[in-house]
Amino acid sequence: MKTFIVVGLGRFGTAVAVELSSLGHEVLVIDSCEDNIQKIADHVTHAVTADARDPAVLRALGVRNYDCAIVAVGADVGNSALITLNLKEQGVKQVICKAQSHVHWKVLEKIGADRVVFPEHEMGLKLAQGLSSSSILNFIELSDDYGIVEITAPKGWQGRSLKDLDVRAKYQVNIIAVREQGEINVSPGGDYVIGAGSTVVALGRDEDTNRLHDLT
Repeated sequence: MKTFIVVGLGRFGTAVAVELSSLGHEVLVIDSCEDNIQKIADHVTHAVTADARDPAVLRALGVRNYDCAIVAVGADVGNSALITLNLKEQGVKQVICKAQSHVHWKVLEKIGADRVVFPEHEMGLKLAQGLSSSSILNFIELSDDYGIVEITAPKGWQGRSLKDLDVRAKYQVNIIAVREQGEINVSPGGDYVIGAGSTVVALGRDEDTNRLHDLT
């Protein structure tokens, strides 16, 4: 179990806090609006009505003892930056911030945010990528750089073994499963032959897995 602080209970902050709590983690939420705190109090470990811009408040709450803080205050760049700076100065191990714009993003990075997320921008990119290629059936993000994609097996792969295709060397991805006629073969060996109509599940860097759909 990890410990998290979520500052700001808009749609993004509330969703993050509730999901982290449901996954079994300890979650402290902080918001200046008492109504927001009352609505979420039963769904998280601790819910406090307070002003996170005040270093004394954060110190009293013992924020330095938490593993990670998520700053979901995005509407006001100044407040977001001040809260982020306070959390870093209090010694929070990792501070992740929500940005509303690219300028906001740069400000948060400059003052020491460990990671900045831009939900609307990132979701827009993923939607566009999905719409642009009907061959990508599914995508799972493992980290900022790596992911798993499931794509229709390129015609040039069909009827050939994985050893013959040498996908790892040519495309820098690993084939971790093949779906064929409703059956899933997990971790297929080098002698496995890709059949017509199969789909393959590939693991690799996003830049490499994204190139696979160009082969279909």
